[in-house]
Amino acid sequence: MTAIIKSSLPGPKSKEFLAKKEMYVPEAMGAMAPFMIAKAEGAWITDVDGNRFLDLTGGWGCLNVGHAHPKVVKAVQDQAAKFIHTDYSVVSYDVYGDLAEKLVRSTSGPSSKKVAFFNCGAEAVENAVKISRSYTKRGSVLVFEGAFHGRTLLTMTMTHKAKPYKYHYGPFAPDIYRAPYPNPYRNPLSFHELEKKIVSLVNPDELACVVVEAIQGEGGFIVPMDDLLPGLRKFTKENGILLVLDEVQAGMGRTGKFFAYEHWNIEPDLVVVGKSLASGMPLSAVLGKKEIMDAMPDSSIGGTYVGNPICCAAGAAVMDVIHEEKLLDKANKLGSLMKNRFSVIQEKCDLVGDVRGIGAMVAMEFVKDRKTKEPAGEETAKITKEALSNGVLLAKAGLYGNVIRMLIPLVIEEKDLIFGLDVLQKAIEKITS
Repeated sequence: MTAIIKSSLPGPKSKEFLAKKEMYVPEAMGAMAPFMIAKAEGAWITDVDGNRFLDLTGGWGCLNVGHAHPKVVKAVQDQAAKFIHTDYSVVSYDVYGDLAEKLVRSTSGPSSKKVAFFNCGAEAVENAVKISRSYTKRGSVLVFEGAFHGRTLLTMTMTHKAKPYKYHYGPFAPDIYRAPYPNPYRNPLSFHELEKKIVSLVNPDELACVVVEAIQGEGGFIVPMDDLLPGLRKFTKENGILLVLDEVQAGMGRTGKFFAYEHWNIEPDLVVVGKSLASGMPLSAVLGKKEIMDAMPDSSIGGTYVGNPICCAAGAAVMDVIHEEKLLDKANKLGSLMKNRFSVIQEKCDLVGDVRGIGAMVAMEFVKDRKTKEPAGEETAKITKEALSNGVLLAKAGLYGNVIRMLIPLVIEEKDLIFGLDVLQKAIEKITS
């Protein structure tokens, strides 16, 4: 396939739909793309005017197996024909347990594990904190600069970026402490230095959990210093604190391993999963050590819609696709292709300050000056806009909007990815010329 742009953006039919959106939908619900989708398949989106775009945003990271994968579609259809809802706490169903088993069997580490399902990443993060507080009988939580954990009151507090996520939405939840995230490009803290900062913020005896992204997503695809996760694992064990890995964006094979934390050979106490778990269906999970997951009172976690059978069926199909189509291997192959191209662009263009990533979780950070590292947010926005006009959707990230992150569907054809990278490179060259 190739991109097709046969009308102005938005096209006439998109304009009709967008007029309705403007009339009935809050302005806060803005969209990056100036068009309305008609259908999608794999890595491609077609709008209502017949324009076709390569989607490198993956629905903000929800589509590791691509748009409308046939096995996922069939699983959803088959389950919907049987039953749509019971509430698992009223009448349970086997597809919930099937998906839980698939997740546990895909997870590394020696401990026995169990899984509880929820509706979205934020809800799963919030429940991970609840579980941690229940198990440790402590109240405080440690998070990091650059973190994104959601938009509920608790997870909005845990999220770092103020605008737009926290703007005028306070007061916020108490007992949340924020430490620096050791960033090799901007803040290369050793864990020894970080630990001193942590203990100056909060007494470790008061911490229920440390919640951390192995690789930060919204923060800019930041791969931390090598000693961060091993250091946190040792620190939390020594102080009776639970280590919670937020793998909502990095998990499900994006980094070439099923979970990103596996690259550091550690085993967390709890793992939060979402986004690509069910190919964009509203499903998330907390996966944790058996003794922790079994320590809570009956009915103390749950919800009316959590672990919906249709969503669980989609998730089970996603798990099968990841293993059957060897998407972990493909993530590594595609990631190498992207990093190599980004390094070539970096050599030619001073606007590119840093190239980073693991597996297919790859990004470029743009700066006005490589010495001062002043963020080039305006230039980054121009690059994504230029790429969009040539049929490629790209996702920004970072506290200053100066990072382009690749949230590619792992099923993308290599030739299609190369097309997308060509468009991106030309957009960078045009903006910097």
